[in-house]
Amino acid sequence: MDLIDAPEEGLNSPEFTVTEISGAIKRVIEGEFGHVRIKGEVGRVSRPRSGHVYLDLKDDRAVISGVIWKGVSARLQTPPEEGMEVVATGRVTTFGGQSKYQIVIDDIKPAGMGALMALLEKRKKMLEAEGLFDPARKRPLPYLPEIIGVVTSPSGAVIRDILHRLRDRFPRKVLIWPVAVQGEKCAPEVTRAIDGFNAFTPGGALPRPDLLIVARGGGSVEDLWGFNEESVARAAAASEIPLISAVGHETDTTLIDYVSDKRAPTPTAAAELAVPVRHELMAWLDGQDARMRQALSQGLARRDQRLRDMARALPRAESLLEAPRQRLDLVSARLGPALIAGVQRRKVRLAELSGSLRPATLRRGLGTEARRLAETSARLAPALRRAIARNREQLTATARRFRPAALQQERDRKARELAQMSQRLSDAGQRNIVAWRARLDAAERLRCTLGYEATLERGFAVVRSAGAVVTDSATAKAAGSLEIQFADGRVTVGGKPAPRKAAGKPPEQGSLF
Repeated sequence: MDLIDAPEEGLNSPEFTVTEISGAIKRVIEGEFGHVRIKGEVGRVSRPRSGHVYLDLKDDRAVISGVIWKGVSARLQTPPEEGMEVVATGRVTTFGGQSKYQIVIDDIKPAGMGALMALLEKRKKMLEAEGLFDPARKRPLPYLPEIIGVVTSPSGAVIRDILHRLRDRFPRKVLIWPVAVQGEKCAPEVTRAIDGFNAFTPGGALPRPDLLIVARGGGSVEDLWGFNEESVARAAAASEIPLISAVGHETDTTLIDYVSDKRAPTPTAAAELAVPVRHELMAWLDGQDARMRQALSQGLARRDQRLRDMARALPRAESLLEAPRQRLDLVSARLGPALIAGVQRRKVRLAELSGSLRPATLRRGLGTEARRLAETSARLAPALRRAIARNREQLTATARRFRPAALQQERDRKARELAQMSQRLSDAGQRNIVAWRARLDAAERLRCTLGYEATLERGFAVVRSAGAVVTDSATAKAAGSLEIQFADGRVTVGGKPAPRKAAGKPPEQGSLF
């Protein structure tokens, strides 16, 4: 009996390509786990230049890979960091290129208050290690800032409390930079506000604040989390303008409180730290003025008394001049004989010297001087020729170095600079004239507004009696005649109309009816 070969087992099973079987597995997994929430600890975190975030979620026995696409990563309120305990929401899928499954994360949040506190403590230690909390780097607040910049929400009660407190204590100019004080937009907007205020040019069209206040009302840790972001803390630490943080209530503490130059327990307390009380300052100044006047008066009195005491100790002027007068008389008596004796001694000396002078001696001296003059004149002509030749050589060398073209170029350049400076001077003069004219126009409008003639145009009148202004009804009843000034002239009740005064004459002080 012949043996017949049986067909090989499994030949009837379908054959799949690698791509087909990978796609089938992908469809099964995505259909079964279309939407899941996974709680775990963040392991390895990778952020390539593409903007996507790759990470691992793990517990004590398993690890699953995760990916956050660039668009989702930009919207996350709390970026994942290694060691955080989080809850990730997304869908489980496969990646056929590496034969692995992963979760595509749509949202990720810290798992409870403990994770947020651990993350906050980690950031706090990192910034403290960099020296951002060092008290030595904190700057003193200006005593009376001219302009105060406030970073807060324009619609909350915080800004109203700050403005009301500033108005009560010492009114100042306030620049408000509106920001979101919670949510995912909070941290970037607060960072841009602090950097923006520091970028202002001092004395520019929009003046740079002398002091910054970052304020927000109270709330939960999640509501205040934007002020715990690293970008906000670094922006506050790098601020060149002194900064007061007033985030939350007295018991709330955020990272910006540690890096700011001063922490206020409430926004109202921040306004109190920013400016002094105006009335107290004025009272202190009055006290200092009184002390200064008293000290000056006492000092003058002490010096006057000391001068009087010293004057009593000095001798009289007559007694001081007695001895010098006597010495002057003695010297005057000896002056005449001394002059006569001096003249006699000089006459004798002159006679002795003139006796030794002889004509032959003079002729010998003249001959010697003539010979010496002749010798000197003989050497003078060659010396002059040599000097002329040397000067001519120097002149020739200087002429060779002289370049008229270079001098012309320098002259043209100076002329252009002079023309530019003249134009700039003319432009500056025109601008000053325009500014002065505008100021004169504003002053004229103010004069017209404050003048009493404008008040008369609105139906008021000035009442006078015998040249004096009447301010009460009793005086008006007792007056014999009244002169009433209207906008278009004056009327005398019981007399002739008074002539109208020329426009622009300063008004008399009185009442307007």
